[in-house]
Amino acid sequence: MAAFVDHPAVMLVVLFLVFLGAIAFGTFVLRRLIVLPGEERDDFSVVLTSTLTLLALLIGFSLSMAVNRYDQRKNLEEAEANAIGTEYARADLASPEVRPPMKAALVRYAHLRIEDYLTRDPGELARIGRDTTTVQSELWKLATAVAEGKPTPVGALVVAGMNDVLNSQDYSEAARINRVPLGSWILMIAIAIFGCVIQGYGAKGKLSVGLLIIILPVTVSLSLALIADIDSPRGGIIHVQPQNLLRLAQSLEH
Repeated sequence: MAAFVDHPAVMLVVLFLVFLGAIAFGTFVLRRLIVLPGEERDDFSVVLTSTLTLLALLIGFSLSMAVNRYDQRKNLEEAEANAIGTEYARADLASPEVRPPMKAALVRYAHLRIEDYLTRDPGELARIGRDTTTVQSELWKLATAVAEGKPTPVGALVVAGMNDVLNSQDYSEAARINRVPLGSWILMIAIAIFGCVIQGYGAKGKLSVGLLIIILPVTVSLSLALIADIDSPRGGIIHVQPQNLLRLAQSLEH
């Protein structure tokens, strides 16, 4: 399911076809098996309205969750840039022999973080992850050297800043894992299918059937695909752009 959600375009097409089939089943199969008496039409309308209302609430709730997680990823990208920039400035407090390699490593680290945000290829992401781990180890060794050379509050300040740099990457990765729960997806899709079936079952004429076949599957599948796009850190077209990291990298190179 997670791989399915990470491809919103595929999800849009598949869900549209599934919902289209559900309406066709309700219209052409279920209506022949179970006849809806005219006196029960009002009760049926209540069930249909309640089902579609519940579906709308679930979609709105899930969209809110996805947007909140997207905003969290944006805020953490900004926090990463701030942590790296602050530590780059604190590197001036280090000894002359540690200062240049620390600043150079921070610049490399910033570029690796930018690549991580912009890259989607799994093989390239694995390479970036390995390089990031290597640079993080180098940065921590340099911070340790500062602490050993200057066992003072100044050295502690440099070490604390480096700790913030390394932790900020962990926070960003944790935010990418924090997705809309699988149960919410299953519930939304199940209720959407059920709603399409009963709405197709209750359609009266050819015009209403034609409109239902077009409108309901399109609107519901588009809504779910939008949620998937916002919720997917690397899939789809809506992504957190590393604007703050790019701005930081440009400032560090001047």
